[in-house]
Amino acid sequence: MADRSAPRIGLGSFAVALSGLAIAAYLTVEHYVSSVTLACPATGTINCAKVTTSAWSHVGPVPLAVLGLCFFAAMTALCAPSAWRVRALAPIRIAGSTAGVGFAIYLVWVELFRLDAICLWCTAVHACTVVLLATVLWTTGAIPHRLKGQNPRTP
Repeated sequence: MADRSAPRIGLGSFAVALSGLAIAAYLTVEHYVSSVTLACPATGTINCAKVTTSAWSHVGPVPLAVLGLCFFAAMTALCAPSAWRVRALAPIRIAGSTAGVGFAIYLVWVELFRLDAICLWCTAVHACTVVLLATVLWTTGAIPHRLKGQNPRTP
């Protein structure tokens, strides 16, 4: 008998990746439109414009918003429910989401200690990255049990 939960495998990570993709797409559009409609205060510690237009907002000629968009596009593809059925993708998902969290930690450090400003949209992307890693690790650990019809939370 087929596992009825199989189509739902990875839905959490897929939803988080899609959320990150949407926010990264918004930041990319804002970068190229160069409007100041980030819906974020532009004074004090919370200052999206200061963060997204700083010298730290690029890696070489590539805006960080575009890198975030590429990261979340790749993770969305890797976390699609159908992709979870491909066991060979598990290490790639884990490595990708781990690298994303490492880069997010670096960017938070830049915001706090180099720019003295926090971008709320960037913080949302960082949160999505951390939650994505958590859901990828959770789902990766649950798959072998689901395939055997066992509950991973019971001994």
